[in-house]
Amino acid sequence: MKINALLDVNVVAHETEDEVAVLLELEAPAALADATRPQASLQVVLDRSGSMGGAPLEGAKKAIVALVRRLEPMDNFGLVTFDDSAQVVVPAGPLADKDAVITQIQGVNAGGTTDLSAGYIRGLREIRRVMSGQPGRGSSGTVLVISDGHVNAGIKDADEFASVTSKAYADSIVTSTLGYGRGYDETLLTAIARSGSGNHVFADNPDAAGAAIAGEVDGLLNKVVQALSLTVKFEPAVQFLRLYNDLPAQQIGEGQVMIELGDLYSEEARKVQLKLKVPALAALGLARVATLEISYVELPGLVEQVVSLPITVNVVPGDEAAGRVAHPSVHSEVLFQEAQDVRRQASEAFEHGRFDEGQRLIGETKIRLARSLGVAPEKLKPEIQVELDDVARMEQLGHDSGPMGAPMMSKMSRDSYHRMNRKRGRRTHPEQDGR
Repeated sequence: MKINALLDVNVVAHETEDEVAVLLELEAPAALADATRPQASLQVVLDRSGSMGGAPLEGAKKAIVALVRRLEPMDNFGLVTFDDSAQVVVPAGPLADKDAVITQIQGVNAGGTTDLSAGYIRGLREIRRVMSGQPGRGSSGTVLVISDGHVNAGIKDADEFASVTSKAYADSIVTSTLGYGRGYDETLLTAIARSGSGNHVFADNPDAAGAAIAGEVDGLLNKVVQALSLTVKFEPAVQFLRLYNDLPAQQIGEGQVMIELGDLYSEEARKVQLKLKVPALAALGLARVATLEISYVELPGLVEQVVSLPITVNVVPGDEAAGRVAHPSVHSEVLFQEAQDVRRQASEAFEHGRFDEGQRLIGETKIRLARSLGVAPEKLKPEIQVELDDVARMEQLGHDSGPMGAPMMSKMSRDSYHRMNRKRGRRTHPEQDGR
């Protein structure tokens, strides 16, 4: 694992309170070409409610068949469908007979209402059953939820649902979500993915859904790091001001915060942005303000790794500190993440019918991204420019479509926020970028 930490400023003025932004950069190792891949466990939970009838359901089934063909006979696969109740279509287990499994998938038909929780909880039971048969092997699993509608039965509250997926992640089960079409509940599906340390993807049509599902399988089959977490340990009087990334975090002791980052696939890069408040320090010279402890399990050997990285600042006289210049990469990332937060607010405004507010916030996002671009080093500018162009296209979509385009704009914004904030630095697979 490549690990690097940068500060926006590494000098602070003597006996003066200050704030310091810390950018943690992570890159997973490459998968070993001759290593035996660990057994994968994938449970699909598929919405078959009435709104999925026709092309959406047929497209989803086609994509699921494609992923079954890519898995090995040793891999565990299961399919649970749901409408007003849950149905086990393919019991979770090794893919000993792929043709039989494909026939079962192709037989799924559209049904009635949408009780996502019934399907998810039944899917959890299935994947836990097969994982329990692998004691002592560090088994993990992934649940992929595919839905196109708003939940109208079962658990509807996002926080209540998130508590279920959070407990599943504590049991080494990652939950990802695919929002299909323009009618699903983006707040619920993103909350599920966030607490489950998985991915959330928006697919507007069957082809995009197939690409998104293929991308999720790519990650599953190339996983090299499992259960990655970051613990920030603060020195006395140092305060944790902000975590820019929307990741599950909790205080685990006096002066300690643990942040869950989930799993990483081969050579996946991630960025985590923090801000700390540094007290007035009396002694000149180097002073430790925090320690970053990165913990993870390295695959396929299931080797537990812990890396500690001290974060220090240089305390200097005030006149020396006055001339400091912020590190361009860190400064640019702070501005970039502030723009993403505004884009999330725009998504929420569009989702709740406040079109004019959403359009104003999209304009503000564009302004903030332009500021990030302006201070970024050359190597970072292309990615920021791509995001800036995407926001400009969305702004134009709003001008062209008016309030009728709000559902599409909300889902596009939430999808981007996930990729650029929660999974910041994640190298997406090319086919996923063709939404």
